[in-house]
Amino acid sequence: MAEKPRTPAAGNAPEGLGHGPGRLLVTVYGVFAVGATSRSAFQLATRFHEAPLAYVLSAVAAVVYVVITLALVRGGGVARTVATAGCAAELAGVLTVGTWTVLDPDAFPDATVWSDYGLGYLLLPLVLPVLGLAWLRRSRRRAA
Repeated sequence: MAEKPRTPAAGNAPEGLGHGPGRLLVTVYGVFAVGATSRSAFQLATRFHEAPLAYVLSAVAAVVYVVITLALVRGGGVARTVATAGCAAELAGVLTVGTWTVLDPDAFPDATVWSDYGLGYLLLPLVLPVLGLAWLRRSRRRAA
């Protein structure tokens, strides 16, 4: 007879980073990780000479999204620290690249994920790290 899977007792439910509202965050970061990675890989492999700065920055964004996604899925103290650092780096990147593309658009012959503060992605690259940092803070307080 097959053994039934054990479910956590009430009050012992997992409180990882990818549970509750964190699931939506993991999903969106996962979509961005796959999208940015595939886009930057294609651009670097086929059109690097056209806009090297933009394509390298897109690859950096992809790495940041992958790291944040994996940290949110993993959960735990170290993963929380990595996710927090990743969200802070993402926010800094979006603000820096976004400002740079607005002030010097000629430096970017092609857009990056973070160009114009993520306008090509409905500003989600600007909003996502703020939501991520808020979730990480909120879930830390709940865990304490």
